[in-house]
Amino acid sequence: MRKAIFTALAVVLGAVSGAEPAAASPGRYEVFGVGEDDMLKMRAGPGTGYVVIVGLPNGTVLRVHNCQPMGGTRWCSVSLERARGLKGYVSWAYLRKL
Repeated sequence: MRKAIFTALAVVLGAVSGAEPAAASPGRYEVFGVGEDDMLKMRAGPGTGYVVIVGLPNGTVLRVHNCQPMGGTRWCSVSLERARGLKGYVSWAYLRKL
């Protein structure tokens, strides 16, 4: 619950500051901002209703192919930099441009 509150606060603060995450464009990104005891969930589709493929810790390098809004969140189609055959979707809120 505490982690969800901090995550929501970070998203709100980003929206208030007008900061647009760089993950809207294709390229190389890393996972960041995930809690120490948590992982970013790579899903089979763009939304929380899709199956989780794998959990990604902070620092994982991804290639973003494209992003789309879905249910109030921007979801990005990604593949792992070190295992390009592993593809899925992640929330752009946890990506930082390399």
